Amino acid sequence: MQRAMRLLECVAEHPYGAPAKQLAREARLALPTAYHLLRTLVHEGYLRRDKGLFFLGEAAERLSSSGAEQKRRSTVVDALARWRDAIGAPVYYAVYRDGEIEVMCVSDTPGNPAVEEWADFRETGHAHAIGQCLLSQLDEGARRDHLDRYPVSPVTRYTVRDENSLMKRLERMHRMAPVTERQEYALGTVCAAIPITAGTAAATMALSLPAHQADRLLPAAQRLQHEMGRLLGSLTISISI
Repeated sequence: MQRAMRLLECVAEHPYGAPAKQLAREARLALPTAYHLLRTLVHEGYLRRDKGLFFLGEAAERLSSSGAEQKRRSTVVDALARWRDAIGAPVYYAVYRDGEIEVMCVSDTPGNPAVEEWADFRETGHAHAIGQCLLSQLDEGARRDHLDRYPVSPVTRYTVRDENSLMKRLERMHRMAPVTERQEYALGTVCAAIPITAGTAAATMALSLPAHQADRLLPAAQRLQHEMGRLLGSLTISISI
């Protein structure tokens, strides 16, 4: 296994391919051993051979892509945990993709638990800060399409009552300002969401607090925005996490 991995690493260092003899020399393997391993790796799809040269195959490229995705995911998870601890509140990362609201990652603790999804998050975007923040980043046509599929309806007694009221609220939102809601999705909970500029995609980081800590909501959102600003320069958040 280790010898095969050494060969793969050697091949990866030659984007224009390399012959078996050169790879055997670089991997410090006997030529017959290298030939046997190279044939096996070609058969399994980890390498491909063309005119006597060996290149990375589709299986190896899939591993590389998967590894990069796992690294991105780990980076985001670590960042959320740091922000959670700095702010003292659960932190959420969500995107709007293929016409749906998707909560991609949540970081909470037993002492500061995340909001329980008691009503489908995708269907109730009008009622929570994450959904309102994502919808505010869409153009009017995309908003209308979403609300045609998921009509505005009361979730709690504080929820926005109709589509017209929601559309007006979304239009008044400033592009980079925190979006807040108080007990619109869950009684006893207040939430804030920060829009993320990521090309043409809509994304957000959000936090939630118990309603009795409502006076902390805006300062906490501003702290989250500040923490994000410090790290987003070096943190690439993938919309396809």
